[in-house]
Amino acid sequence: MNDIPQTNPDASEVVLAARHVAKSFGAVHALKGVNFDVHRGQVTTLFGENGAGKSTLMKILSGVQKPTKGEIILDGQPVELHSTMDAQHKGICIIHQELSLAPNMTVRDNIFMGREIMGPFGVDYAEEERQTRALMEELEEDIDPLSKVEDLRLGQQQIVEIARALSVDARILIMDEPTSALSASEVEVLFKVIHDLKARGVSIVYISHHLEEALTITDHAVVLRDGNMTAYAPRSEIDLEWIVVNMVGENFDLGSPPEVTFGAPALSIENLSVPSHTGVGLAVDGLDLDITAGEIVCIYGLMGAGRTELLECAAGRLKNTGGSIKLHGENVAGLTIAERINAGLVLVPEDRQRDGLVQTMTVGKNLSLASIGNFTRGLFTNHADEDKIIADSIRDVTVKTDGPGAPIGSLSGGNQQKVVIGKMLVTDPSVIMLDEPSRGIDIGAKAEVFKLLAERAKQGLAVLYTTSEVTECLSIAHRIIVMRRGKISATFTSDTTKEAIMAASGESMVA
Repeated sequence: MNDIPQTNPDASEVVLAARHVAKSFGAVHALKGVNFDVHRGQVTTLFGENGAGKSTLMKILSGVQKPTKGEIILDGQPVELHSTMDAQHKGICIIHQELSLAPNMTVRDNIFMGREIMGPFGVDYAEEERQTRALMEELEEDIDPLSKVEDLRLGQQQIVEIARALSVDARILIMDEPTSALSASEVEVLFKVIHDLKARGVSIVYISHHLEEALTITDHAVVLRDGNMTAYAPRSEIDLEWIVVNMVGENFDLGSPPEVTFGAPALSIENLSVPSHTGVGLAVDGLDLDITAGEIVCIYGLMGAGRTELLECAAGRLKNTGGSIKLHGENVAGLTIAERINAGLVLVPEDRQRDGLVQTMTVGKNLSLASIGNFTRGLFTNHADEDKIIADSIRDVTVKTDGPGAPIGSLSGGNQQKVVIGKMLVTDPSVIMLDEPSRGIDIGAKAEVFKLLAERAKQGLAVLYTTSEVTECLSIAHRIIVMRRGKISATFTSDTTKEAIMAASGESMVA
């Protein structure tokens, strides 16, 4: 692999391989002659920062894209993969990082879309529903096959995406960030499924930014950096430090709480109650929380703990049934989302693709969208003012892009997240809330995002963010709030331990 010696000399165990694969998008070289092996009945984990070429390589291996140079070897023979359906017919299936579900269709119809089960009188919906229920039971998830995908929370949508891939009965399964929206218990179930698949001889390519989690499942590790393979080793020879050093270099950490002088209360939440999305019970139950200017507060909890509902209610996306939300002492109950943004209270949503970005717009237009009032007067737009806002934002949040006119889809996940954050920072908020700001981005991009937030906190910005990674709790947060079943179960400072945080959430370490 790029002159890195293979430790497994048994070439017959390699079922799928990339040989000297390169991929260019104009002047951008996403892959630069990569060699990559997938072993029968084993998990090969691919590590790398956003933009390293991981997703591009996986798209080539699954028929989404064709290589500019090089070849794909399947069962020892060169093959051309003309489409994802062609790849599926050859036994290769991919679970994409960004969900590719049809939100207005049912879970059943999403799973069997394009390969419906036909009976004597048309589509056999009953059999499709039976198989969907069986898949949900295997994944230990109580999801009704006839539910619409748009009514499911993000983690459940991720489960549907995984179920769709499993239903194909692939012999080579590519998982691109399959756990990015899953709770710890759902991750454990997925890992059981992976172990079962391995026992049946299924080969798995696994991409994850959850480094510690990935170490529990991998058999081989490969690191990509700037389109090149920089390291390869079997599981017995790697640890967390090996991964981080090969990804981003020596002396790396996610930061520490910045030294600031806390100001007056910026956001005050009193006895807040928010109904569950199911209509039964409360997602947030009588919660009290104050955040001061310059303070960084992290909320940790399992999926369903009420973290997202708390932030979305504060931002005006959900209605509360009790309590109050005050911004600098003023109740925001009667304010719309836009009015709350203008008042200085903004939210960076968990699902950046659906809620944070407009996919048909450029990088620049996405960045300027939330501050449109700053450069428009009636029907007229001051393009010079808009261009300055965009240029300043690209510089301030360090977006890596070919320019403001580049399509938003051309950016890596980490840079797309920076655009969402930059878009909200342009409005000059006094309180910023971020729901899982590191979801689906690499460790280097995480550090850049946290550094950006820490710098803004020094300028007096109040920061409230949620995370499902304990390591991120112990980075820049001055205070760590643990939520459980809609309530605060514990409060910690940055000198606490991972074990204490997880115990307060009712979680155990993934083994």
